[in-house]
Amino acid sequence: MSDPERAGGMSWWSGKVRQFVGHLRVRVTPEERRALAAWAPGWALGIFDAMHPADQRHGLDVVVTLRADGADPGNEPGQELLLAGLLHDAGKGQTGVWPRVAYSLGQAYGAPMRRLARLVPLGSWRADLDRLETHAETSARLAERAGASPRTVELIRNQNAPLDPVDGERLRLADEAS
Repeated sequence: MSDPERAGGMSWWSGKVRQFVGHLRVRVTPEERRALAAWAPGWALGIFDAMHPADQRHGLDVVVTLRADGADPGNEPGQELLLAGLLHDAGKGQTGVWPRVAYSLGQAYGAPMRRLARLVPLGSWRADLDRLETHAETSARLAERAGASPRTVELIRNQNAPLDPVDGERLRLADEAS
């Protein structure tokens, strides 16, 4: 998102506050992990298990939103969309909460905020910001190398600017809502 007017809206801020709090007290239950194993292939579970817990939680929440919108893991298009929703942030790695906050503010308020965030002289801060900026491509490559279908890879790669006007947009909206 690069539209400061949208970013200034209460729904954007409330969503970001929810993500921040969720990041601090994130949890994936054993039941959720077992339910995931019932439909996700082993290669996807491997990627999921390596993800930061906040991204695991977010991916599961995106899956819930997509399933509520009719995506069905029992058919190939539905499973591909759900896998994209589950893994779309895998490339964020083990990035902590503060670089994520700075990245979100940079998305909302543009280049000046991104430049300011890069001035913070903390450990891996710049590398974390780089990883967040390229996470869609990195996530797509992880999925591709692991065995994802070309459609799943395309949905992940283009999560912010979907090429697929139906399922790509469903993924983008579920990501924003979760």
